[in-house]
Amino acid sequence: MSVVIKPRLPVAARVLAGAALAVVLLYVIPFAIPGYLVSQFATVLVFAIAIVGINLVTGFGGAITLGHAAFVALGSYTTAILVVRYGWSPYATVPVAAALSWVAGWCLGFPALRLQGLYLALGTLVLSITVPPLLKRFEAFTGGVQGLNVGNPEAPAFLPIDDSQWIYFLCLAVAAVLYVVARRILSGPLRRALVAARDNQLVGAVMGVDRANLTTATFAMSSLYAGVAGSLYAMIVGFVSPDTFNVMMSLSLFVGAVVGGITSLNGAIVGAMFIQFVPIWASDIDVALGGLVFGCALIVTLVVIPAGIGGLGERAFIWLCRRLGWVERAEARRDNIAVTGSARNEPA
Repeated sequence: MSVVIKPRLPVAARVLAGAALAVVLLYVIPFAIPGYLVSQFATVLVFAIAIVGINLVTGFGGAITLGHAAFVALGSYTTAILVVRYGWSPYATVPVAAALSWVAGWCLGFPALRLQGLYLALGTLVLSITVPPLLKRFEAFTGGVQGLNVGNPEAPAFLPIDDSQWIYFLCLAVAAVLYVVARRILSGPLRRALVAARDNQLVGAVMGVDRANLTTATFAMSSLYAGVAGSLYAMIVGFVSPDTFNVMMSLSLFVGAVVGGITSLNGAIVGAMFIQFVPIWASDIDVALGGLVFGCALIVTLVVIPAGIGGLGERAFIWLCRRLGWVERAEARRDNIAVTGSARNEPA
C-alpha cells in the first residue's frame, strides 16, 4: 500500500523550478541543436498533446481507446484540405480541426457508453483500421494515396529565428495552453467524479456522477487534443498521407501513454520522447528492433513501474520534498493511510 501526498513547495521554489524549465524549453532546445532535431522535438510536443488526451479518457476516464490515430488524421486532413483546397492560413485551421475533432469525439462517446474494457478497445481499434482506406477513397478532397502537400509555415520576418524554430515555438505554446487546461480539468471536483466513475460506477452514481455525460465529454475533450495534435503535425511534416495514420500510430500513442504514466500529465512528454526517439535509435541497430523495443518497454513498465516513468518521477519528487521538509506535518502523518486499488498507481 502506498500513500499519495501532495507537496506544498515555497512560492520561490516553484517560481525557480518553472523558470528553469522554461529556459530549457525555450532556449536550450531550439538554439543548441541542429534544425532537423528541432523539428523532431516539435513532433515530441505534438505527440505529448495527443498522449494527454489519452490520459484523460483512459487514465482518468477508464475507457481504453486504441483509435486516437483516427482523430489525429482528422486534424491533419482538416488543416491540409483547408490550406491546399481553399487557401486558408494554416494557423486558422487549428481551431477548426479542434472543433471537428471535438464533435467527432462527442459522437463516438455515445456508442462507447454501451462498450466496456476489451470491447471498447476493439471498437476504437476498428476505427483506426477503417480511416486510412476511407482517406484513400475520397481522392478529390484527400489526394488519395498520394496525399496532400501542405508545406511548412514560415517564420515571421521580424523574428530572428528559422522556420523549424518557429514551428517549435508554436507547438510549445499550444502544448502549454492545453496542458494548463488539462490541469484545470483534473484539479477539482471533476477529477474526483472521473475517478469515482472509473473505479466504481455504483459509488459514482451515489455521488451523483452522471456517467453518460461525463464519458461523452471526456471522449470529446480527448478527441479535441488529438485533433489539435494532428493539425500541428501537418504543419511540421508539411505533407499528409493516409498510411501515416495507421493502427501503428494508435498503438504507439497508447504505449507512450503507458510508459510515461497513464495518469500522469507530466509523463506525457516522457512517453512522447519514447515513441519519437527510441524507434529511431533501435532502427539504427536493426530495422526489426522497433517493434521488439516497444513490446519489451510496455511489458517492463506494466510489471516494474505500473505508474509509468512520469508517475515514478512524481513519487520520487514527493519523497524529495518530504526529505527537504517542504511537506506540512499534518500531511506527513498520512503515511499510514491506506488507499484503494487503482488509486494506488495514480500519482499526485
